[in-house]
Amino acid sequence: MAGITSITPSPEVARHWMKKYRTLIAASTSTLIATAVSHPIDTVKMQMQTDNKPFTLAVSNMYKAGGFREFYKGSVTLVRTVGFSVYQKAKYRFSSAIGKVTGMEEPLVTVNRPGSTPTPATLLCFGAAGALSGCLSTFIACPFELMKNTAQNSRLMAEKNPTRRNNTVGHHYEGKGTIKTAREIIKQRGIFGLWSGLRLHMVRDTIGTSVYFMTYESLKQLLVKYQGESSPTPPGAVAMAGGACGVISWIITYHFDYVKNNYQRNLLEAAKGQTVAVPKINYADRTQLRGLTVTIFRSSLTNAVLFSCFELFKKKINNLPDPDGVD
Repeated sequence: MAGITSITPSPEVARHWMKKYRTLIAASTSTLIATAVSHPIDTVKMQMQTDNKPFTLAVSNMYKAGGFREFYKGSVTLVRTVGFSVYQKAKYRFSSAIGKVTGMEEPLVTVNRPGSTPTPATLLCFGAAGALSGCLSTFIACPFELMKNTAQNSRLMAEKNPTRRNNTVGHHYEGKGTIKTAREIIKQRGIFGLWSGLRLHMVRDTIGTSVYFMTYESLKQLLVKYQGESSPTPPGAVAMAGGACGVISWIITYHFDYVKNNYQRNLLEAAKGQTVAVPKINYADRTQLRGLTVTIFRSSLTNAVLFSCFELFKKKINNLPDPDGVD
């Protein structure tokens, strides 16, 4: 018992580390909660995009194929946690840089002042930090999302040509979880196969994450002003801004998402070394918008829950007593 007690951190040490890594803790915990709520809807959206089936038929086919477990295939939370952490650090760096370059008030000081409204400087700060977060996170997000999407689509990939089921490349991914899917991708296409579609992914996430955080921060700021709130993160404003930011970013980038997902699927179905053309974005093609309504519903729900939990957990950690005697 003495050995166990000796390695148990004191409350002061625990509070020190919680405060130091509050963004990481709040982001990872809130992401787990939001994922549990919304991941089945994301899985249905993926089936609608790649199999061109309506919502009810996609749900029915998935349930027949694997029951409720089919809806939670490929669930990962690391990527969003990394994205939040990069964004939080980047926005303070950009705010400081903008203040020094312009000689004016830093954007974050403006935002936290009661009654303020968005300015070109605040929009630039949040947009640039979001773009950097999306761009850098792509190198981690691409393999994770590829594994997730492949696990979600494995049945469809195997059934694309049922007459040659056992000979198709897509058959190798059927019925595997996220880790086994990764191993199969490496086996079929090499280690760099995990980054298939990286450029398309980077374009989508750089634009989307920039719009995502810029919308969230700016709309929250406006809601705080017009609701007459004294706190910069009131629950109602946070939930509304969170729900809206996901919807707007997806509307802007959905065609990129459709092209990326279908290109990755076609690439993994092809034999190694076979050339695969990148699908073209066609804004007049309604099939490229299949699943958008489901995505809007999922995104508004996910991000309302995500930001509500994130701001709440961060505030709770900030309100903890400062630790004594811990460096």
